Amino acid sequence: MTSEAATTQHPASATPENTNRSTTPTSSAFTEHIQSGWAERETPLPQARAAAGFAAQRRAAISALHPGVRLVIPAGGLKVRSNDTDYPFRAHPDFTYLTGWGADAEADSVLVLEPVDGGAGHDATLYFRGPAGRGTTEFYANPAIGEFWVGPRPSLEHVAADLGLAVADLAELGAALAGASETLIVTGADPEVEAQLPAANPDGDVLARDLSEQRLVKDAHEIAEIQAAVDATARGFDDVIADLTEATQHERGERVVEGAFHRRARLDGNAVGYDTIAASGHHACYLHWTRNDGAVREGDVILLDAGVEVDSLYTADITRTLPISGEFTEVQRRIYDAVVEAADAAFAIVKPGIIFKEVHAAAMAVIARKTAEWGVLPVSAEVSLEPDQQLHRRWMVHGTSHHLGLDVHDCAQARRDFYHDGVVREGMVFTIEPGLYFQADDLTVPEELRGIGIRIEDDILVTADGAVNLSGAIPRTADEVEAWMREVRSR
Repeated sequence: MTSEAATTQHPASATPENTNRSTTPTSSAFTEHIQSGWAERETPLPQARAAAGFAAQRRAAISALHPGVRLVIPAGGLKVRSNDTDYPFRAHPDFTYLTGWGADAEADSVLVLEPVDGGAGHDATLYFRGPAGRGTTEFYANPAIGEFWVGPRPSLEHVAADLGLAVADLAELGAALAGASETLIVTGADPEVEAQLPAANPDGDVLARDLSEQRLVKDAHEIAEIQAAVDATARGFDDVIADLTEATQHERGERVVEGAFHRRARLDGNAVGYDTIAASGHHACYLHWTRNDGAVREGDVILLDAGVEVDSLYTADITRTLPISGEFTEVQRRIYDAVVEAADAAFAIVKPGIIFKEVHAAAMAVIARKTAEWGVLPVSAEVSLEPDQQLHRRWMVHGTSHHLGLDVHDCAQARRDFYHDGVVREGMVFTIEPGLYFQADDLTVPEELRGIGIRIEDDILVTADGAVNLSGAIPRTADEVEAWMREVRSR
């Protein structure tokens, strides 16, 4: 890593705050020399990407909800990780949703939907910082956007053709936002843009709410991208199984597992969709175990909760629990089969018209019944399922389902009446992920159960008359998992 990068100075157009360390020449002779002697480039304009038409339809839908109101959707800016380095940039999901610009989106961009005269519809303009090419001093002196530092950036003309959008230079944004138009902005993405609109959002972040609710139902492009993410995740799970023996030979074997999956995510997609959970042994009882610094031991199970995020920024979210030796013990299989039964019961009721929370209730009925059968539930399953009891939830405190898409927990700003208490509709994509987690020091269960955590998670698409398991090709039952592990290890 070279050391001329900016420290905490953003946006990218600002002068980097590294003058106390910089060795970049400033003489006119140097500037003339570095800006000359370069070959001409031919950069033909691209055809519009597949997402462009879908993004236009999404913009039309949100436009119809807010006639006569300016809508501002920032991509967001770079975020400092450590002094001279930034976190990888990921645009705000609402920006990606409305533009189709995924992993290749540029920081500080802003989409503005300006109401047309008469209030019938909006004109969309993407404000974008053009390239810092060889005719500028930023070319070599600005490490945030200069071509010498980060490579060539697309021109305004290129982005306009690629996204099928009107594009203007970011320097024109201030003038575009001036005036007395009623304005709504998606908050939290870019504080500097928000500061230019002090009177925006008189009723709170209505725009983010409405976009979350619009995003609950996926279009054909979104569904295809989620399926691609699921398919890449399946390949990542194969990679993990192939490396499990290596994982058992390292004191931080969980990180061998994490690394195997991350490699696939980078090869077949943009990144992981969230921090991978590679929880072996009793770590599998910690729902969001992401430290991944434990050993992987024969005889234990490992809970792998992971998803590939593809270049469009749609992600999968899948969990499989694997016997590290290749075969479940009798106790592990008993718990595993109960979780499969809960997942299958939840899946069986999914169809348009049900209430979303009913999916969770179906899974919980099985969890309550199984823990009662095993004698660990201190009351009957029927009593435990009463709203003021819920004792079975000691061993599964999380929910069974959440929506999935550009965020692993998608559509989070939607109102409860649209989400948890909402009607399930064709085109929704959500997880089904029951589990049972008997922590190592839980004295309410027999010793043989302690330290075992099992979760099975699939990504479900609601169809016109039921549902499809998008991740159903990844082995699920205990017998299928054991056969899968034998087959992968024999390659």
